Amino acid sequence: MGDHAVSLDPAALQVLLGRLAGIADEMGAVLRRAAFSPNIRERADCSAALFTASGELLAQAEHIPVHLGSMPASVAAAIAAFPDLGAGEQVVLNDPFAGGTHINDITVVAPCVVEGRLVGWVANRAHHADVGGMTPGSMPPAAVEAVQEGLRLPPVRLGPDVVAIVAANSRDPLERSGDLDAQGGANRVGVARLAELVRAEGSAVLDEAVQYGERRMRAALGELPDGSWAFDDVLDSAGGARVAVRVTKSGHGIEFDFSGSAPQAAGNVNAVAAVTVSAVAWAIRSVTDPTIPANGGAMRPVRVVTTPGSMVSAVPPVAVGAGNVEVSQRVADVCLGALAQAVPGRVPAAGQGTMNNIMIGGDGWVYYETIGGGQGGRPPGPGSGGLPVPGQSAIHTGMTNTRNTPVEALERAYPMRVVRYGIRRGTGGRGLAPGGDGIIRDLLMLEDCTVSLVTDRRVSQPWGLDGGEAGAVGENWLVPQGDERREERLPPNVTIHVAAGDVIRVLTPGGGGWGTPCS
Repeated sequence: MGDHAVSLDPAALQVLLGRLAGIADEMGAVLRRAAFSPNIRERADCSAALFTASGELLAQAEHIPVHLGSMPASVAAAIAAFPDLGAGEQVVLNDPFAGGTHINDITVVAPCVVEGRLVGWVANRAHHADVGGMTPGSMPPAAVEAVQEGLRLPPVRLGPDVVAIVAANSRDPLERSGDLDAQGGANRVGVARLAELVRAEGSAVLDEAVQYGERRMRAALGELPDGSWAFDDVLDSAGGARVAVRVTKSGHGIEFDFSGSAPQAAGNVNAVAAVTVSAVAWAIRSVTDPTIPANGGAMRPVRVVTTPGSMVSAVPPVAVGAGNVEVSQRVADVCLGALAQAVPGRVPAAGQGTMNNIMIGGDGWVYYETIGGGQGGRPPGPGSGGLPVPGQSAIHTGMTNTRNTPVEALERAYPMRVVRYGIRRGTGGRGLAPGGDGIIRDLLMLEDCTVSLVTDRRVSQPWGLDGGEAGAVGENWLVPQGDERREERLPPNVTIHVAAGDVIRVLTPGGGGWGTPCS
């Protein structure tokens, strides 16, 4: 297996990085194929990654940015709780304040042991559609404390008893147990593949992969100008609360300081620090060089400063359900806004800036989905022929990378019908590169149920850049019995009880435009 230091040539290093990412990708594929819930099986609301023996991120698949950037905190919590975890054992957790993000994201961590020696860890995270709490979907907009959002699991050994506890606290027990089984199976595949690689190449190559990520990021940062740039934005769903960052770059290091952000407040629009770090990791790789390996080494030159007890670094007992899905989007926005000042002509206008979360539950079933919107217009870049690039329409942007639930799968699994689903034309901001358009989606309820919406950019517009215009805001509507004359506009965050025959309409924001539009 060998512990001696290695120095791989460029070709061998790229092969190694590809093999490691391939393991994580295979884990995700196994998880999706085995999952019970449409949210994981169809929407791919899950992620997988590999870690070194010390718990540093080693490699990840191209899954969900907000999952992957925060997953090291979950692995660290698992290692701290079970430093001597044996081969074949696994740890499960979802506690936002012990390495997690929000209650719905359940993380399962497993050690990789080769010849009696710990050589690394594998982990996967999946959004479970319901883990209890005040409302179906476990992201109750009215929650003010995390205890109201659902079952909190500190790091515990995964076994039949724990699966039974999770299932008993869900409105769909069979789906919960099936999804947890799928997560455990994905980790077993990851452990086997990582062990094969270590037996063939030795464990020292893993450290070389992480060090390469650090070298690449330091080189990329070295090409940016030194300086300090600030940017701020608001979250409508938190009453216009401010998210602010000051980015300071010096030499081959960079700092993101969020000390000016609003304090945490009653409600679920608060994020734990791991979510903020995740958004920073996504933004800095996007702006410098997306081909930089997404591992712990790439984050070594990056410092993130937050104030405990703030909206971007929440502490117990505050609710944090929307932190993972909405605060993360605004953190990413302000990071990009600051970096656009450092490297003009490299950063796109703002995307829709929300995940448009919709949760619907009835007797024994819970549906969860995020809905795409407009991408921001983009400046000229590689492969664009020197021309600015219009933003894409009807796409997930920023910290999410999920798919939609196909209409056929949705209508087969739930008592609902999709009566309208299309592009919301004209909602992207004007510009040399116009922003992409949002989506309009109408869901007809076939039985009485409870609907919760967790959305943003319903007041503040996704900003344009370099003279481009802002994108249109989103809208939420209830159309009783499908009667347009009785339609009722809904707040960004709300829970309502609806009757069979009612329609829930979600109009998602467009992206901002880039560049001064032609007259």
